Amino acid sequence: MKALPVEPSNVPVAIGSRIRAARQSQRLTIEQVADATGLTKGFLSRVERDLTSPSVASLVTLCQVLSVSIGELFAAPETHLTRRDDGPRISLGGQGIVERLLTARSERRLQILQASIEPRGRGEAELYAVDCDVDVLHVVKGRIKLILTNEEYDLEEGDTLSFPGREPHTWVNPTDEPVEVLWILVPAASR
Repeated sequence: MKALPVEPSNVPVAIGSRIRAARQSQRLTIEQVADATGLTKGFLSRVERDLTSPSVASLVTLCQVLSVSIGELFAAPETHLTRRDDGPRISLGGQGIVERLLTARSERRLQILQASIEPRGRGEAELYAVDCDVDVLHVVKGRIKLILTNEEYDLEEGDTLSFPGREPHTWVNPTDEPVEVLWILVPAASR
């Protein structure tokens, strides 16, 4: 069997921003990393700006000091794209509402739900809570009333309200116009 010749790509490998992010996340200065690795500040600065490539030995040393694996520098980021109106439909209850999940089902750090609410649409008749730490309601279009145990909020287009996720609440569209909102749940509501 004949091997297929593969031509190397001339596309430069850009890892500098990831090295910089690793350094900054640990609150290290370039000078501190230079001292720990034996590399110069100027060289590290050029590496972080992708103006030069480190040798394998320098990269191994740098990764050890920054506590990152070499593979992390080259791995493609995990992304999830949901196009407008393509999110899977879900139902958290209520009347006159179409809800779509905008984040990946596997995402556990947060969850974003898009809700289109018909005129006079409403949430559950009884107050309910969502199993998350923070619940955020952002009004994209229209007006909505959010009802908590002891307070009510009249929200308009562009308004954002954050409240404890386990706080009992419900909502209503008190108008004759449709409403578009985003619910952001942190972390993602447990299933």
